[in-house]
Amino acid sequence: MKRILVVVDMQNDFIDGALGTEQAQAIVGAVVEKIRTYGQDCIYATRDTHGENYLKTQEGKNLPVPHCIQGSKGWEVQEEVAAAMPGAVYVDKPSFGSPVLAHLLARVCQQECEGRQQEMEIELVGLCTDICVVSNALLLKAALPEASICVDAACCAGVTPDSHRAALATMQMCQIQVLHA
Repeated sequence: MKRILVVVDMQNDFIDGALGTEQAQAIVGAVVEKIRTYGQDCIYATRDTHGENYLKTQEGKNLPVPHCIQGSKGWEVQEEVAAAMPGAVYVDKPSFGSPVLAHLLARVCQQECEGRQQEMEIELVGLCTDICVVSNALLLKAALPEASICVDAACCAGVTPDSHRAALATMQMCQIQVLHA
């Protein structure tokens, strides 16, 4: 079975920057340990990526907090996390979910699993459970409906503990396995 880890948006702005939380800071060590259980050629990471015009975008109008501006310190993946995954394939995404990531992993399945999705296991960890983790998990489930997709709740944090739990429940309802809930 091909095992892939997707590390979602473990960026400075979501950990201790513009949109950081204590819950996000608390999962850094667990995420680093999780990364170490995967081969370096099996790690994909997303980066929330915005431009200087962020406040003029639809997202910026709804969340008027500049964050993850490409090239800024806040956009960078947290230092310990980045050091743990030097061979990761990075996918920059301008929105919550990444169709590019879903297509990329569907190609990996086609090439390495000879298209047999049931031979592919994708695990997601990262931030924020209730926005980008759930968005990417659902996109992956749509692109690879027969793949085993799971989320490690102990390696995720939401905007609030309540919204974290709600996102985990939503993913479970969509046949995404939730570990350590």
